[in-house]
Amino acid sequence: MTKTAWVFPGQGSQAIGMGVDLLELPGARAKFEAASTLLGWSVLDTIQSPEDKVSNTLYTQPCLYVVESLLVDVLKERGYQPDRVAGHSLGEYVALYAAGVYDFETGLGLVKRRAELMSQASDGMMAALIGFDREELMAKLEDTPDVVLANDNNAGQVVISGTPAAVDAVLAGVKAKRGVKLNVSGAFHSPLMAEAATEFQAVLAPVAFQQAQVPVLSNVDPSPSVEPQVLKDRLAQQMTGSVRWREISLQLPQEGIERVVEVGPGNVLTGLIKRTCKDLELVNVGTLAQLEAVAG
Repeated sequence: MTKTAWVFPGQGSQAIGMGVDLLELPGARAKFEAASTLLGWSVLDTIQSPEDKVSNTLYTQPCLYVVESLLVDVLKERGYQPDRVAGHSLGEYVALYAAGVYDFETGLGLVKRRAELMSQASDGMMAALIGFDREELMAKLEDTPDVVLANDNNAGQVVISGTPAAVDAVLAGVKAKRGVKLNVSGAFHSPLMAEAATEFQAVLAPVAFQQAQVPVLSNVDPSPSVEPQVLKDRLAQQMTGSVRWREISLQLPQEGIERVVEVGPGNVLTGLIKRTCKDLELVNVGTLAQLEAVAG
């Protein structure tokens, strides 16, 4: 059988109306309603809001978690199982759910608090760089205080995170095909998130993690693990640590993975992986039509 990894996208993959077509599936509406009860606001109303409410960090992360976990449930009900799982930032929470580390409600509770803390982080800035010299960038980051490599997505695309002055200094000092400041509330995946991370740790600490049913490749450490405490420790480091997606992508073939299924809206992760590992078969499952195509 083809050895398969499921990967889960994070913030930035959301879209107005995502997941609404899944309401045709048995049990989908009940899951949306259960999530809304736990969150205290309507997931379906938020997703369908024409004002793009779903792109507000406070709502983006729980909505993505709900839609992606619903897709996980349907895939498993139809007999599919991954051999490895990984998620990009918020997506790691869905990866842990898919691996059986905690139940749906537990994961959603963690994501709800994470989103609240991150939406309140008003200090700092993030910017994406595309088409650059990696040695030049790393040298500039080394020489510039208060800015770090937040997302190492692939060889030609990264995100930096830090104070506005430090991010501006790197953008001005590194030649890149494109540099874009991101519309986010704070310097995610950087030491500037330390206060939020400390608050989140108090929420995470009492939560019981189970041994993963399949190995998980974590953002801060791409080596696969099934150990509950290891996975929990890695998740605790995630808010201030870098998303090492390029290394996760490179690790997949080392694990014998031949096929990668991006479970969630859009195709961000398959696009990133394609540039890193050209021989992997890439599949997207984010809509009802894509789900039925895989099942067929």
